[in-house]
Amino acid sequence: MYLDPTIHSFTGILLTIIILGITLKFFKIPYVMAYLFAGIIIGPFCLGIISDHQIMLRLESIGVMLLLFFVGMKVSMSKLIANWKIEIGGTFIQIVASLLCIGALSLWLDWTWARVILLGFVISISSTAVVLKILEDRKETDSDIGRHVIGILLIQDLALIPMIIIIEFLGGKTPEVKELLLQITGGTAIISFIVWMAKTKRNLKLPFSKLIKRDHELQVFAALLLCFGLAFISELFHLSSAIGAFTAGIIVASTKETDWVSRSLQPFYIFFVALFFVSIGMLIDPLFLMENWPVIFIMVFFALLTNTFINAFIFNFLGMNWRQSLYGGGLLSQIGEFSFVLISIGLQYKTIGEFEYQMAIYIIATTLLLCPMWISFIQHFSKKQRLPDVSTKMTTPKNGRNGKLI
Repeated sequence: MYLDPTIHSFTGILLTIIILGITLKFFKIPYVMAYLFAGIIIGPFCLGIISDHQIMLRLESIGVMLLLFFVGMKVSMSKLIANWKIEIGGTFIQIVASLLCIGALSLWLDWTWARVILLGFVISISSTAVVLKILEDRKETDSDIGRHVIGILLIQDLALIPMIIIIEFLGGKTPEVKELLLQITGGTAIISFIVWMAKTKRNLKLPFSKLIKRDHELQVFAALLLCFGLAFISELFHLSSAIGAFTAGIIVASTKETDWVSRSLQPFYIFFVALFFVSIGMLIDPLFLMENWPVIFIMVFFALLTNTFINAFIFNFLGMNWRQSLYGGGLLSQIGEFSFVLISIGLQYKTIGEFEYQMAIYIIATTLLLCPMWISFIQHFSKKQRLPDVSTKMTTPKNGRNGKLI
C-alpha cells in the first residue's frame, strides 16, 4: 500500500506541535518554543519524519511574508515614521558597533577583513519573524518599544541588500549596474509610499471591495493576492519579499478592510508561521551541539549579550528609559533568519570554510531557539534591578517652560 510522504510529514508536524503546545502551555511557555522543539524532534537529526529541509524552507518564506503582512495591518505608520531617527540611526549605530566587536575579536583570532565584515553583518541582523511573533503574542506591536523595534527590524531588512553587495564585492564579484538601479528604485519607491501614507493618512479603496465583502471564498483569494502580489513585485526589484508583504499590509490598513482580510487569512497565518519556526528547529542537531557545546555556548552567549547591550545603549542614547531600553535590547538580541543568507554567500565566496559555516548555522539557530527565554530573563532582570523609568535626556517644550524628562 502506497503512503503519501507529504501526509506522513504533516501528520507528524501537527501531532508534535499539539503535544508540545499543550505541555508548554501548562508552564506558560510561548508557542514559539513548541514550534522550535517540534522542529528538533521531527527533523533529520532525531526522528527523521522530515528529511528534506528544502521543502520547509519554501514554506517558511510564506510564513515570514504573512507575518509581515499582518504587522503592516496593525502598526500605526504615522507613529512609526514620527520616530524615524531611532529606527535609522539605531540600525546604523548597531551595525557599526557589531563590526567593531567582531573586529576586536579578530585581533585575537587573526581573521581577515572580509571575514570580520561578514560576521559583523551576520550578528547585526535580528529575527523579524521571531520578534514580531513575540510582540504579537504579548500584544505589544503598537506599544512604544514595539514600534521602535519593528522599525529597526524593517530597516535591517532593507540594509540586507547593501550587505549582500558588500560581501559579494569582497569575495570578488562586481555588482551589476542594472541590479543596483532596480534595488535603489524599488527601495526608494517603497519608503516614499510608506512616508506618504503615514503623512497624508489617506484611505485607499480596493477594487471590487463591496463585492468581495459578501463572498468569503473571494475574500481569501483577494487577501492572498494582496500579500503575495506585492511580495512578488518587491522581488522583481531584487528586494526582500517580506518588505513587499509589509507594504501590502499597510495598504490594507489604509483601506479600513482589515477585519475581513485578517479573518480570511488567520488560519493560513497561524499554520505557515508555525512552519517557519519548525524549519529553524530542524537545523539543530543535538549530537553536534553536545560535541561542540563549549564553543557554541560561548559564541551564543556572546551574541545574545552583545546584541542586547548594544541595542539597549542605542535605545537609551536615543531617548528611551533604561527599563524599556533593556527590554528592546533583549528583543533584538538574537541573530536573524536572513543571516543564513549572508553566511551562505560567505561560504560561496570562500570567506569562511565549511566548518565555520556549520558552526555559524548552529549558533544562529541556537540564538533563535533560546531568545524567547532570554527575552523573559532580560525583562525579569530589568524589573528586579529597579532601573529608573526615566532617561537622562531632556526635552524643552515650545512654550518655553522647563523641560521634562522623557
